[in-house]
Amino acid sequence: MLQSSLLSPLLLDMLRPIWLSIKLAGVTTLCLLLVATPLAYWLAKPSPRRIIERFKIVLMGVIAMPLVLPPTVIGFYLLLLMSPSFGVGHWLARHNISALAFTFEGLVIGSIIYSLPFYIQPVYAQFLRIPKSVTEMAQLLESSRLRRFMTVALPQAKVGIILGSLISFAHTIGEFGVVLMIGGSIAGETKVVSIAIYEQVESLNYEAAHTMSLVLIILGMVMVSLIASVNKFGQRS
Repeated sequence: MLQSSLLSPLLLDMLRPIWLSIKLAGVTTLCLLLVATPLAYWLAKPSPRRIIERFKIVLMGVIAMPLVLPPTVIGFYLLLLMSPSFGVGHWLARHNISALAFTFEGLVIGSIIYSLPFYIQPVYAQFLRIPKSVTEMAQLLESSRLRRFMTVALPQAKVGIILGSLISFAHTIGEFGVVLMIGGSIAGETKVVSIAIYEQVESLNYEAAHTMSLVLIILGMVMVSLIASVNKFGQRS
């Protein structure tokens, strides 16, 4: 009985960060689906105006910054923006709204920004592959842009959307630098599994670190298998 009572808190300490990481990845992926899918469609859709096309190129470069910048750099500037002294955090403080730094909501915002290029790229590429004849036919048959997007563009880009969702989910679960900078290590709130593993290693508790790492490895293998399967299906279709 004594051993089981001791094991329960230890087990909870390992399960909470894993569940929080899965929750963060799920919420982030859902937000990307809703926000980044229309953005990828707009970026892929050609515009007759040169200034808009140039702006799209600049925006694509900004979106791709997480691919080349260290996560700590992105996390540092996001922390500044969310802090009560600067940017969005200052505006929230002036309106008596809770700060975003060191909260789950702040982690979601940081994860969306950090995972954005991993979602945008496959979805954008899939929108580019839509045949011009399909787009022209849709314009003739449907006057509403929203309906064309929902009934024509989305079904044509479903493989890219699924791929982007899986990659973003997997990428968010493995985040460390960004979430550490803007979330810290608050148990049950911002302490995701990557931070929990780091703390267990620092405490020389290798058994707990090994258990949580093994869960991530298994989850990662599952995600990679799903990504490879969807990619293979997309190449066949």
